[in-house]
Amino acid sequence: MDTNKTHKLVLYNDDRNDYLYVIACLIRFCKHEPVQAEQCAIIAHSVGKCSVKSGDYLQMLELKSDFEELKLNTEIETYESYLH
Repeated sequence: MDTNKTHKLVLYNDDRNDYLYVIACLIRFCKHEPVQAEQCAIIAHSVGKCSVKSGDYLQMLELKSDFEELKLNTEIETYESYLH
């Protein structure tokens, strides 16, 4: 088990940002490949939220701050596999 993955960053769907903007943000800050970023944007739009990155709490807090500056709604949650 990777003990550094204690938390995850969850991206929530909103009506302000378009797909290309969200995809560009995921590529830039989460280091996603374009296809992965596109899939996350589609999941967030369809389901209402998508887990976009996992790591330790401080890493997720930094990413959350970056996303807040970009007007993207995110939350930090406990990473499920860390609980088992």
